[in-house]
Amino acid sequence: MTRVRYFAAAAEAAGTDAEERTEPTLAELRAAVVADHPALADILPRCAVMVDGVRSDDDRSLDGVELIDVLPPFAGG
Repeated sequence: MTRVRYFAAAAEAAGTDAEERTEPTLAELRAAVVADHPALADILPRCAVMVDGVRSDDDRSLDGVELIDVLPPFAGG
């Protein structure tokens, strides 16, 4: 299982700050979390997705992955 942590607006949209997921690829995980949490549909495409601490924009296997962080854009200066 992979633990997915949501931060800031992503957590608000998901209605949780973390959950356990079993999808085998990042693309399938993205589709599944939007299906389970429709409010993520507008936010997820703008989020940075960190797979075991490394940003991942492309599809990839989640075999052996322990942690995914979903980080929405942050304003600041």
